[in-house]
Amino acid sequence: MKKSILLLITTLATALCSDLSAQDTLPKFSLRSLGNNRIIISWTNNYQRVKQISIQRSADSLKNYKTILTVPDPMNKQNGYADTKAASDNMFYRLFILLDGSMYTFSTAKRPIFDSAMADADRKKLVDPFSIEVNKPGKNMDSTLKTNGDAKNKPNIFVPSMYVYTSRDGNIHLNLPNADSKKYSVKFYDENDNFLFEVNNLKDQSLIIDKTNFYHAGWFKFELFVDDKLKEKHKFYLEKEF
Repeated sequence: MKKSILLLITTLATALCSDLSAQDTLPKFSLRSLGNNRIIISWTNNYQRVKQISIQRSADSLKNYKTILTVPDPMNKQNGYADTKAASDNMFYRLFILLDGSMYTFSTAKRPIFDSAMADADRKKLVDPFSIEVNKPGKNMDSTLKTNGDAKNKPNIFVPSMYVYTSRDGNIHLNLPNADSKKYSVKFYDENDNFLFEVNNLKDQSLIIDKTNFYHAGWFKFELFVDDKLKEKHKFYLEKEF
C-alpha cells in the first residue's frame, strides 16, 4: 500500500530528459540506433490508464523475448530508454502494455533504424571532458560529464532511476524492492551537492515524498542506501508548476 510522506523541514532544497520530439504514440514506438549497439526506445502515451509497460528484446522477431526494463512510471506522457547492452544493432524490440482491467497488448516487433543525424551530433559531443544538452519543455540545461575513455558508448539521453523518480503527479516516488526485509534510507541533495534531508528505516515498497519538500523546481540528487550500503547515486527533475 502506498504511503505519502510530507516532511516538515525548513532546510532549503533543487525523463526523461532528452530530445524525444519524434516519438510514436502507443502501442507504436520509436526505435533508433546510434551505432555501437546503442539503441534509443521512446514513445508517447495517450492511454487514460496504463498499469505497466515493459520493454522486451529478442534476436528473433517472433519468440525468445526477454524483458530488459519495466518502466518506473508507465503513465508518463513521454517516456524512453537507452539500451546499451544489446548484442547487436539488429535486435528486435517490442513493448508489453498492461492496461486497466487486466487487458494487455503487445506492440508490433521491429528493428531499430540507424539515426545518422543523431549519431553525428552525439559524436561531435564526445570530447574529454564533454557536455550534454538536456532539453525539457521551456528549459535548456547543460550538464558536464567526466569520461574515462568510454564516452563513445554513452548515448545522449537521461535514464531515470528505477528506485527514486519523479512521477506523473509531480511527486517523488520510491520503489523499494523487498523493503520489509531490508533497511532502506535515502539522502537528498540539491544540484550543488548541498545536503537537504534524509529519510530512514523505510519499510514500505512503494512510497511518495511530496514535492513541496523541495521548495522549487529543478534538478536534485540522491543517494540510496540498502542495509547501510550505497546502492545508487542518481538525480531527478522537478517540473515548474506554473
